[in-house]
Amino acid sequence: MADIIGYKINGNIYDLQTIKAKNIDTANATPIYFEDSEDALKLIRHSAAHLMAQAIKELYPDAKFYVGPVIENGFYYDLKTSTPISDKDLKAIEKKMKSLAKKKFEITRYEISKNEAREKFKEDELKQAVLDMIEDEKVSIYRQGDFEDLCRGPHVPNTKYLQNVKLQKVAGAYLGGDSSKEMLTRIYGTAFASKDALAKYLKMLEEALKRDHRKIGKELELWLFDEDVAPGMPIWLPKGAMLRSNLEKLLFSAHIRRYYEPVRGPELLKSEMWKISGHYYNYKENMYFTQIAHDEEDKEAQEYGIKPMNCLAHVKIFGHKTRSYKELPLRLFEFGTVHRHEKSGVLHGLLRVREFTQDDAHIFCRPDQIEEEVIKVLDFVDSIMQRFGFKYEMEISTRPEKSIGSDEIWEKATSALKAALDGLGRKYGIDEGGGAFYGPKIDIKITDAIGRKWQCGTIQVDFNLPERFDISYVDENNERKRPVMIHRAIIGSFERFIAILTEHYAGEFPTFIAPIKAIFVPINEKHTDYAKEIQKELLEYDLKTEIFAGNDSLNKRIRNAEKQKVGYVVIIGDEEVESGTVAIRDRRKREQYKMKKGEFVEMIKKLSEVKL
Repeated sequence: MADIIGYKINGNIYDLQTIKAKNIDTANATPIYFEDSEDALKLIRHSAAHLMAQAIKELYPDAKFYVGPVIENGFYYDLKTSTPISDKDLKAIEKKMKSLAKKKFEITRYEISKNEAREKFKEDELKQAVLDMIEDEKVSIYRQGDFEDLCRGPHVPNTKYLQNVKLQKVAGAYLGGDSSKEMLTRIYGTAFASKDALAKYLKMLEEALKRDHRKIGKELELWLFDEDVAPGMPIWLPKGAMLRSNLEKLLFSAHIRRYYEPVRGPELLKSEMWKISGHYYNYKENMYFTQIAHDEEDKEAQEYGIKPMNCLAHVKIFGHKTRSYKELPLRLFEFGTVHRHEKSGVLHGLLRVREFTQDDAHIFCRPDQIEEEVIKVLDFVDSIMQRFGFKYEMEISTRPEKSIGSDEIWEKATSALKAALDGLGRKYGIDEGGGAFYGPKIDIKITDAIGRKWQCGTIQVDFNLPERFDISYVDENNERKRPVMIHRAIIGSFERFIAILTEHYAGEFPTFIAPIKAIFVPINEKHTDYAKEIQKELLEYDLKTEIFAGNDSLNKRIRNAEKQKVGYVVIIGDEEVESGTVAIRDRRKREQYKMKKGEFVEMIKKLSEVKL
């Protein structure tokens, strides 16, 4: 049996050092074994960050260290040295790490007062910056060999558990994320319990590079970003816009058939609205604001906020007239474009942008309808994920530190989400403190073709906004009652979901959303009219194709067509024109075959007529 390297108690991870120092009872605790589990990897990776710092300290004696947290799939450490460290230096640092790991240093923990720590690290301004963030009067220090650092833990008990590490890249990072402060060196790495798990992960990263949506988007001419236009705001090229339109049509139809009502709200709302909702005080740093004078007589302009979410207009739509309990649940949906101010350092292709469009919906219902409505949303989620071939898991996120509303309201909302998932027999995790500021949520996390997990949609129960905007319905006793508001986005945003789809399919989109259904390659000019004839037939059904004619050789045109990753490359020559057929190179089946022209048109139509 694998060694125990820590324990989990009430959702929190404790290392053996802390268990011993604080004499914590482990009778009812869950042991964490040395293996590639989520909890074990947190211990392993945090310890690997310290091992990296220890190696850097030996190679660069004047190195000073800021923080080294665990992140998704790995860890990083922020530091500075007089000698610059670049990617080419990582191999030497990694070699030193492995050498230190083999020495099997015991990792120990001790506590001192914050003032003692100030004195101990008086020559280290980065440690002083760390101490500035600590409110407790006592701090813990972890030591291995000659290296020690301020740290809350948790850590493995010995460096012998840190054999399978890989350093990945060097980047820059401002001290504390503040652009007004000095730039530090950030080194990223990862670690696993087993050699096989590390090798599998590195192979996945290699495959991910080939599938990078930024690379594929450029090759297939789907979208572009232009710093001169607006950083973090995508410009959709014709094929990308067609891809997006196909996805929008599919989802629009799916909403209508599930009794959702389409609505649209304005892009700009008065700041007073955002103050009532709480966004102004809880989300302002992520919003864009502008001043508008309504006419020349106005002495003072009014402040407006560009919407970062679609919910406020939907609340107003519900409240614009008297509603009866018979109208509930009322399901409103909007493919609404929103803007959020993301720092430039976190922008990443379509995955992290400043302008995006959500598949947003808000369900207004009675409290006793919450469970049933959440179950219906979960069924909708399942149909979408199955259609695109995604496995997925769910997690309930509870009340964060920065939030609005009473404990009673939060408990009621959280219990409703749990009841819906329990009723369906679905497994789910708990993310303590990960909810939105106005309510708890279910997060939907999908797994793509190469095993990566992505955060997509959310389902959020909100008792707060109906209260803040004083909306109500008339119940069967002719009394006014407060509705519950369920915020719901399944794919999250079209931008992010298209990025994920691009990498999931490696650019080989299924026919029902593919922007170009087929590419025709006439053998010579006299066959082009026949290709145009089929193209026109398909356009009658809004199905786009391309024709690769021109002066290039036939083989080159075929190669260029295949590089576009379309499902079907259709070769047309004398035989095809005379017999009314097409010669198909099927990318999906990796086969070549012939079909009657009419059969081909019907096949493309049928493959494109998918419903959710």
